[in-house]
Amino acid sequence: MFTVFDQQMMARALQLAHQGLYSTMPNPRVGCVIARDGQVLGEGFTQPAGQDHAEVQALKACLAAGRNTAGATAYVTLEPCSHYGRTPPCAKALLEAGIKRVVAAMVDPNPLVAGKGLAMLAEQGLETASGLMANEARELNIGFVSRMERGRPWLRLKLASSLDGKTALLNGQSKWITGEAARKDVHRWRARSCALLTGSGTVLADDPELTVRLIEAPRQPQRIMIDTRLRVPAGAKIIAPGTLVVCGEVDDSRIEVLQARGAEVLSLPDERGKVDLVALMPVLGARGFNEVMVETGAVLAGALMRLGLVDELLLYQAPVLMGDQARGLLDWPALTSMQQCLPLQLREVRQIGNDIRMILRPA
Repeated sequence: MFTVFDQQMMARALQLAHQGLYSTMPNPRVGCVIARDGQVLGEGFTQPAGQDHAEVQALKACLAAGRNTAGATAYVTLEPCSHYGRTPPCAKALLEAGIKRVVAAMVDPNPLVAGKGLAMLAEQGLETASGLMANEARELNIGFVSRMERGRPWLRLKLASSLDGKTALLNGQSKWITGEAARKDVHRWRARSCALLTGSGTVLADDPELTVRLIEAPRQPQRIMIDTRLRVPAGAKIIAPGTLVVCGEVDDSRIEVLQARGAEVLSLPDERGKVDLVALMPVLGARGFNEVMVETGAVLAGALMRLGLVDELLLYQAPVLMGDQARGLLDWPALTSMQQCLPLQLREVRQIGNDIRMILRPA
């Protein structure tokens, strides 16, 4: 069905899509290559929200180079949109440019599109196909897919431990378990996230900024803090304009202090008055968050894991031993049989500096 040239062009489109890794949210990361007779005519990738999508960027590149797109093939990593949003539909732009064939890596999971873009093109006589390198395209936009299909973001839990599975000494010291290369890698994962989530315990212990600093990034992710009783003082580094503080049942006077610092406070209590973490997920999805990265302590991390809310673990392991008295990785109940253990699927293992990074998902 697909030729070697088709595969080469889609691989290039995926490379282009990666260039929007830190900037397209809440939109998906999409790349497009326009080619004819074995030659690339133009290429592009999706710009920040409200600006050109990949297809329009590629068509503009063709126009700037004086290349006629009539009869060409467009290779795009996601089905061209067929609806008016912040920008006009890309399917219409391809039609007007005289494109005769469109190859999409995957169908758009957005219910507003969901096959309608390819159908629109086919109805106008274009040859359409999808499924070429679909897995790669899906992984690149795993958060967008999660938000479209499940109504909630892809939750990625970052953990750093010693070789014996410890995250801090008994006195709370934890800087730094891993080396500089691993810490810089963490900031790359932060930069691709729509939001960074932590808990009040981590803020009270470490007063983190929770920002992208070690690499250049076009934007800062939204900061979210779970603080059931609003224990964190308003002077904490994380309390700033744009920060979302999620609490349980608290009095209005505490909320007003945080709001005066520019933070947004969301009360989302469960039946016990604590933060309803399950209910929080669709709230974050409704705000357009595709990927949310969690950097927190053992208690909140364990709670998210027990509730089945964690989609992926990003585990950095340093070649050091911290001893039996050090703090453990997760707040996890004692198990009585091996059948109770939580199986994880190991997706990737990579050495980062002197540390090991593992990517795991619940099996």
